[in-house]
Amino acid sequence: MSIAAAAGVAGTGLTLVIDATGFLHDAHYRPEKAIREIDPVHMAHSFAVNAIGPALLMKHFLPRLARDRRAVFATLSARVGSISDNRLGGWVSYRAAKAALNQIVRTASIELARTHRQAVLVALHPGTVETGLSAPFSRAGLEVQEPSAAAARLLSVIDALTPDRTGLLIDHRGETVAP
Repeated sequence: MSIAAAAGVAGTGLTLVIDATGFLHDAHYRPEKAIREIDPVHMAHSFAVNAIGPALLMKHFLPRLARDRRAVFATLSARVGSISDNRLGGWVSYRAAKAALNQIVRTASIELARTHRQAVLVALHPGTVETGLSAPFSRAGLEVQEPSAAAARLLSVIDALTPDRTGLLIDHRGETVAP
């Protein structure tokens, strides 16, 4: 089923849409440690999953959000997509794709606010969650959350969102992450 068809099945008046897609690595690709390691196929795949896919979800689902009450569209992003918070370098494809997603969220939120005044569109940084995505990169001293606890935290953050926070990257504690 296409994204457009799925949106059609969902109907209108939606009050919550959560996009939990993401790609960091697989059996063929690992995050780059330096610019010299960039692989164009890996980078294109990262952009396809981390930025283009969510943008297409927004294209088809944002118009279907409720207009007469609060509605939220949240997409998973990452703190490493913050340009100003980048102190380590590396992970070029993932960082760039998540930065692109954060910009797409900001841009789409401006457009959405024109027709859906009570809507909130945000990118969420879930923190480090015990999943296959983060397992190879977890290290001592890093706060790693169980998936159910991470989901509960994000739902709590979503519940507290108001339209004045639309277009932002917000972490699992409810704090705004600098762009």
